[in-house]
Amino acid sequence: MQLTVRDVSRFLNVSESTVTRWIKQRSLPSHHVGGQHRFNRAELLEWATANQIKVSVDMFDHLESEDEPVPSLVEALEAGGIFYQLQDTSKEQALRALVQVLPLPDGIDRELLFRLFLAREASATTAIGNGIALPHVRNPIVLHVAKPMVTLCFLERPVNFGALDGIPVQVFFSLICPTMRSHLQLLSMLSFALHDDGFKTVVQRQGKREQILHEARRVELALATRGNKMGRTHR
Repeated sequence: MQLTVRDVSRFLNVSESTVTRWIKQRSLPSHHVGGQHRFNRAELLEWATANQIKVSVDMFDHLESEDEPVPSLVEALEAGGIFYQLQDTSKEQALRALVQVLPLPDGIDRELLFRLFLAREASATTAIGNGIALPHVRNPIVLHVAKPMVTLCFLERPVNFGALDGIPVQVFFSLICPTMRSHLQLLSMLSFALHDDGFKTVVQRQGKREQILHEARRVELALATRGNKMGRTHR
């Protein structure tokens, strides 16, 4: 279901007039349907993350489904892997190194995926500031995998990704999911985590795998606790 201006104002905790202004001034992605603005959840989440705007937990709750459990950020990181000192001298080499370590199913054309990553960067940077980027293709990577995966990579040296804050990128997060719903759920959780000072700090200083997973568990617990409190309040 596509979102309305009212939905977006609630999820981003701003007025409807601010949403309309952001469409014009900050390139908030929207589509005209019957003369009204409509928004895609994945595009909204990516835009909010890139612009360092917090998304309400309400949006995460609306993605829950009885027949598809909410993915765990910790389990997704364990499945996707954490890689250090990826060789790079340019944006292209950094993306190629990322594609090579992604735990993709057999038969996936990695060269094609690399070209799709490049095409996405050519249209708009995936850097979200503070030296972090979320490389992805224009459509989320939905593949026949057993469970959602988040691959975290640290580059050997920072690379210019055209970030709005001007800080070169040295950290990649990349998502691979079996369904669009799990992609949105995991992107919501990652966006929440990247607004958490503890998680963001350990990632920026390229902490050890155990430290990163520890912070991810803490963030997950905080998110679950917050969601439960809100659920009780709404009853």
